Amino acid sequence: MASTQEKKEIVVIGGGIIGCTSAYFLTRHPAYDPSKHNITLLEASKIAGGASGKAGGLLALWAYPTSLVPLSYRLHAQLAKEHGGETRWGYRQIHCGQLAAKGRPSQTKATLTGKPTNGQSVSLNKRDDKALGKVTAAGLPKDLNWFAADSVQSYYEMGDPNTTAQVHPYHFTTAMAELAEQKGVKIVLGSVTGIDTGNGGGVRSVTYEDKATKETHTITATDVVVSAGPWTQRVYPPAPISGMRAHSVTITPSKPISAYAIFTEISLPPDFGNKDTFLKSKRPHSKTVTPEIYARPNNEAYACGEGDHLVPLPKTTEDVETDLARCQDIIDYVSSISDELKNGEVTVRQACYLPNVEAASAGPLIGQTGVKGLLLATGHTCWGIQNGPGTGKLISEFVFDGKAKSASIGSLDPRKVL
Repeated sequence: MASTQEKKEIVVIGGGIIGCTSAYFLTRHPAYDPSKHNITLLEASKIAGGASGKAGGLLALWAYPTSLVPLSYRLHAQLAKEHGGETRWGYRQIHCGQLAAKGRPSQTKATLTGKPTNGQSVSLNKRDDKALGKVTAAGLPKDLNWFAADSVQSYYEMGDPNTTAQVHPYHFTTAMAELAEQKGVKIVLGSVTGIDTGNGGGVRSVTYEDKATKETHTITATDVVVSAGPWTQRVYPPAPISGMRAHSVTITPSKPISAYAIFTEISLPPDFGNKDTFLKSKRPHSKTVTPEIYARPNNEAYACGEGDHLVPLPKTTEDVETDLARCQDIIDYVSSISDELKNGEVTVRQACYLPNVEAASAGPLIGQTGVKGLLLATGHTCWGIQNGPGTGKLISEFVFDGKAKSASIGSLDPRKVL
């Protein structure tokens, strides 16, 4: 067991969900003593500036890895109860399903301002007996009434409110940072330029460049948690972590939509997208596309598409390049099966990078590196929000107890791939 009587200088690198939950749970560990334990959270640009602020926020007991998911899912519920998460970060239990549908030719598309290009197509949101018969035959729940009846082919449930929930990722991540800060964590905006590991003997310090002043500073460190997401390898080169760009949009539907997270499989018509009113160009489309659509509280829908590796990982989250054409593809795809989304207002077009583990292990990587005091917590792919609390809890145990106690995560040991 690690000694809790000694003074600790703990540095957490990365202000995404993993870094923020790590900072939060470090301050909630029974051994934490602010008079002896200093915690600094270093973030290059801003808290939740990357995927942690732009993800979908889906939580699921059927997510992966199975060694981590149950703990983290349970902690999400506890955090929401303790800190008013329903109001503060949109925590709620939801349904989740897989929808197969036929896309319709797009007639009304959102412009760059987010508003429809004309006001001619307005859904009355009514279904006659024939339409109701179609969706009933497809297995669509009665309250999942925001998909076009002539598009729906089949539906099956993947999760219910007992196994599936959601949060707004930006609000959740920033709340974790604020709650950690209230307990003594110092948040510093600056880019890490080096970690002194004493030639492998143990961490000694972290050096960074202050974002505002561009001055270089060095912080003494006894424990360093590298949780920089896709930027992890920039901070700690041995880490086998890469980044994949992902685009998403948010839409205010033309009417409130029910609480479902939907994984779609949309078959597009042959001439789909030939009449592009957004970029005045003809873009190729796959015959089948698979955007995900999450209904959020306050009448917001989040939709995301497939990832790409077309643009290398930039210096910081503030330098991420958003491809507006890819965002428009997502808008067109979801609009082809839902009038509520087609006639809604697009409020955000954005991109981020997801961290992937480039090793036989699927990841994430959580725990000791073989260098005394140096821990990794990264490679969570698309399940970072879901697995953030569990990861943060375990990191606090590695720092103060010397080992993971709340879950058996030997399969996620970074030393297996370093």
